[in-house]
Amino acid sequence: MDDFRKSTVYQIYVKSFCDSNGDGIGDLNGITKKLPYLKSLGVDYIWTTPFFVSPLNDNGYDVADYRAVDPLFGTMEDCEKMIAEADRLGMGFMFDMVFNHTSTHHEWFQKALNGDPKYMNYYIFRDGTDEGAPTNWVSKFGGSAWEYVPSLGKYYLHLFDVSQADLNWDNPEVRAELADIIRFWKGKGIKGFRFDVVNLISKPAVFENDYEGDGRRFYTDGPHVHEYLKGLAAEGGLDGYITVGEMSSTSLANCIRYTNPKEHELAMVFSFHHLKVDYKNGDKWALKAPDFDELRSLYKTWQEGMQEADGWNALFLNNHDQPRAISRFTNDTTYHKESAKVLAGLIHLMRGTPYIYQGEEIGITNAGFKDIDSYRDVESLNYYRILREAGKTEAEALEIIGERSRDNGRTPMQWDGTENAGFTTGTPWLGIPENHKTINVENEEQDPDSILAFYRKLVALRKEEPVISDGRIDFEVEVPYGVIAYTRSYEETQLFVWANLTGDEKTVRIPESGKLFLSNYGMEGDIPAGEVLLKPYELLVIKK
Repeated sequence: MDDFRKSTVYQIYVKSFCDSNGDGIGDLNGITKKLPYLKSLGVDYIWTTPFFVSPLNDNGYDVADYRAVDPLFGTMEDCEKMIAEADRLGMGFMFDMVFNHTSTHHEWFQKALNGDPKYMNYYIFRDGTDEGAPTNWVSKFGGSAWEYVPSLGKYYLHLFDVSQADLNWDNPEVRAELADIIRFWKGKGIKGFRFDVVNLISKPAVFENDYEGDGRRFYTDGPHVHEYLKGLAAEGGLDGYITVGEMSSTSLANCIRYTNPKEHELAMVFSFHHLKVDYKNGDKWALKAPDFDELRSLYKTWQEGMQEADGWNALFLNNHDQPRAISRFTNDTTYHKESAKVLAGLIHLMRGTPYIYQGEEIGITNAGFKDIDSYRDVESLNYYRILREAGKTEAEALEIIGERSRDNGRTPMQWDGTENAGFTTGTPWLGIPENHKTINVENEEQDPDSILAFYRKLVALRKEEPVISDGRIDFEVEVPYGVIAYTRSYEETQLFVWANLTGDEKTVRIPESGKLFLSNYGMEGDIPAGEVLLKPYELLVIKK
């Protein structure tokens, strides 16, 4: 499973990637059509968000049938064709397994609602209390994490939307069912799996109120999570497969265990602490400017901490649940190209496996929607209501949603400058930023200095340079605010990396002379030791 150290993964949000039939929604045949583009990018694996049968209350993360393709996205034949074509091109698919919960439309849950004791034990049903719900836990999407079922006289747990009922992993029958789903997709030729919020699968033996928070401290990295992941890997036959777990509010110590090869749990993890540095007092829905000191400190802690214990990070700044990093952390207008490149270099040169989220390789920005009716995301709509009820004006609530909405990362892929960005011949399910007329693949392909060209170079360098794929990482602390600097070392080779994430010039000290390895400002030649002035949003990489 060592090849993932040299690999790059491309994430596709299926609904927004490419629509082949004009219904305004991306589909599997659209992905197949664009596989040559992904091959040209140089990526090794393609992670697709769920396209299984679903009522789509949470855009597919509410699965009603794990073994069937939702007709909205195509057929099983389309899926098999897509997998085979990727394999022919030398790429493998990673499918997204949502195993913490199912849709309430799932056959298992419907049987549970009918009182079948076997299937009630597939989920987490509890009696209420004098106060109502079994605990005061809060759903990740707002409101109570419990829903009452009058016909059963019990509540079921849903850490996410009310239509996403949490599975009972303490039941060995549930664990066996999920391992069988893994084997089913392996039989179709899948090369890897991404596991959604998988560190939430083990719940406490006793449920109690949380008077300090929203309940997450009782179920995050739960009591049997490592045991259950080892079992899933063994029963699903995942040895040799690339696997990544999405970890919610996790700890470094647990992530070391999840990813240490000796543990046989996962190849790598997504952790999200670095994507909370612009949360005011830890609240996603309270805005503040990014704290780059905190960002630098988190990277140092996680990169060096995982390294010392042989853990492995998934490297990312963007995904389907996040606003666009270029709009969030840098400057998406005046320094658009420089900003996209500095963020890319910062991530791709670290220790771990980089993930490219669709559109970041061309610098797609936040959506810029002007009214709440433009949004589709259930979380955004819920929190708009919550913010308004909390006394925010319409303008204040819209500003917060505009910065934080998951729809920012879900707008359709910008293939060209035509009306619907080459995504569809119909009406897109979600609006497309106006700047797609200039920010699109077609334009980038014409520019040898484009963001797209820079990404292709980064993907290739990881395969060519052992110092990137296998080298040590050590962070430089004595740098100006807004600069993140680190050194990669492998045998006799060293890379010195500086990334200025601000719009101001910053003075840094070059410890040793060397050759310019990479720059987003078109520099070249030898770089002497001594002080150097970094331009706004400049990436400077020197090789010795």
